[in-house]
Amino acid sequence: MLFSAIPFLYYFLPAFLLLYYTVPRPWRNAVLLLASLLFYAYGEPVYVFLLIFSSLRDYIIGRIIAKHHGTKKAKAALAFSIVTNLLILGFFKYADFILENINVVTGAGIPLLRIPLPLGISFFTFQTMSYCIDVYRHDIEVEKNPVDFAMYVSMFPQLVAGPIVRFSTVAKDLKNRKFNFEDFGQGAGRFVIGLGKKVLIADALGALSAQMLAPVQGTVLSHWIAILAYTMQVYFDFSGYSDMAIGLGRMIGFHFPENFNYPFISKSVSEFWRRWHISMGVWFRDYIYIPLGGNRVSGAKWVRNIFIVWFCTGLWHGASWNFILWGLYFGVLLACEKLFLGKLVKKLPAVLQHLYTLLIVMVSFVIFFVETGAMDIFRHLGGMVGLLGQPLADTESLYYLRSFAPLMIAAAIGATPIPKMLVEKAKAIKLKNTTIGESISVVLEPAFIACLLLVVTGYLTDATFSPFLYFRF
Repeated sequence: MLFSAIPFLYYFLPAFLLLYYTVPRPWRNAVLLLASLLFYAYGEPVYVFLLIFSSLRDYIIGRIIAKHHGTKKAKAALAFSIVTNLLILGFFKYADFILENINVVTGAGIPLLRIPLPLGISFFTFQTMSYCIDVYRHDIEVEKNPVDFAMYVSMFPQLVAGPIVRFSTVAKDLKNRKFNFEDFGQGAGRFVIGLGKKVLIADALGALSAQMLAPVQGTVLSHWIAILAYTMQVYFDFSGYSDMAIGLGRMIGFHFPENFNYPFISKSVSEFWRRWHISMGVWFRDYIYIPLGGNRVSGAKWVRNIFIVWFCTGLWHGASWNFILWGLYFGVLLACEKLFLGKLVKKLPAVLQHLYTLLIVMVSFVIFFVETGAMDIFRHLGGMVGLLGQPLADTESLYYLRSFAPLMIAAAIGATPIPKMLVEKAKAIKLKNTTIGESISVVLEPAFIACLLLVVTGYLTDATFSPFLYFRF
């Protein structure tokens, strides 16, 4: 079930909220658990049992670790959690990738398993693993209520595409949530804005990118339009989902971590990754990079740590060599920035620092979306600089540029803090020592959200199926 679908917006969500806020407070976790399992089973009627199994397994392991803290039993239980989580993730996500490469190297011709990937498996396996690791480290108290723990793992607002929510982040909310009109209103507004980002911007940019990549040769301009559109599509699609997840959480009393912080205003690759998919970056930092020694080791080991983390980051995104190459690409750049490149970039004017970062990111997305081999990656990159012998532009690419220029400009502005700053300045307007802007916003904000929801609904009634890009991961 998609957040950006009529059945969710006008059937599932209203029915859930009505039931959730009607039942006595002690029953709300059970209602949320049942609703989450129903939500997942709607799209994954078989794999919902895998989700239940993962929840029960790590609930039991967490209890064992807590009971035997400091002993070999606790260490063995933690190892069992990590190994089984990685084996499950590896089987469903990487089995065919491994078999394909064995076939290429040996010519064995082993049949592929063709196993469908369970939705959200990369997210909920990371959540259950981090829980057991944190219990082992004494960072959190073990959860004794199986319903509450299963609800944490399967919570539908962030189940299938994050953000990756650590147990410590929501531990208090699991036990003590109170209804708050302000939180509910802000959550609903955040949800609708995320919905608008997905339906009105990301989907339109996705259609543009696909159209520009359709010709075999294309033009230099069409390659640039395609990668610009795809780069912004990924951002608005994924940040839109994160906005919806965070908004839904606020509507029912949870406070999920932010996942994006205007990454396209970054002046370096290092800054970009502090602002992009924050929950994933923090997870790899805390559970792989720091345990390996982080930067508190020799230079050679530090470079090793960087490459291990970014190899894992790339592999986490998908079972394909382009994702691994994408991760290593950023590993090389981040290592270079730390060693020498960062000092050179800081000497540049701010505009050039931004352009440097944007160019690096756009090239990375060429690697990211091309899953058909290195030659196609180089073909797209070559097309951007005119190495394919194609013309600079043609009537078709100019037509699409003119037609989509307003959307692309709006998307570029929307990816910066400018809209938020303008709203805050408007709210601060005073008249005779009275903050009239704040008073007007009390009326205008709900009206804007309502109109946005109506516009999105109109688009959804005629739209084709368009899943979130990160459902693949």
